[in-house]
Amino acid sequence: MMIPPLLVVDQVTKHLVSTRVPPSSPIKVMPFLQIVNVKNTGAAFGILQGLGNSTFVIITTVAIIIVFFIYFKSREDSLSLTLILAGAMGNLIDRLRYGYVVDFIDIHIGRYHWPAFNVSDSLLTIGVFLLFFKLFKKG
Repeated sequence: MMIPPLLVVDQVTKHLVSTRVPPSSPIKVMPFLQIVNVKNTGAAFGILQGLGNSTFVIITTVAIIIVFFIYFKSREDSLSLTLILAGAMGNLIDRLRYGYVVDFIDIHIGRYHWPAFNVSDSLLTIGVFLLFFKLFKKG
């Protein structure tokens, strides 16, 4: 299971951004990409911010337990489930430590920005995509 190294990458990148990138000073990497320091109190991409941290901690914990159960019951989708678990756990660690999730990847075209995200969000997205791809490929 690759979860520990993925969690390390996630937490190290979030720590570096939290300690070295002031919230009001984005770092331009490419014309369409910058590193920002955003405190996300909501769900993915900042939605549902009014629900509160405790709600997200409970929802994420339940989701992790369910995915672990599925993982150990069927090793068939181990890569996708591992990525989903690592992503959920990375963001749960933030919620427990800080009360919010550290987001820092900002992709944009001109003034139109995709909501900031992080390594955990990327792992979750890739894991869900792989899982759906595999499910649709079977059918």
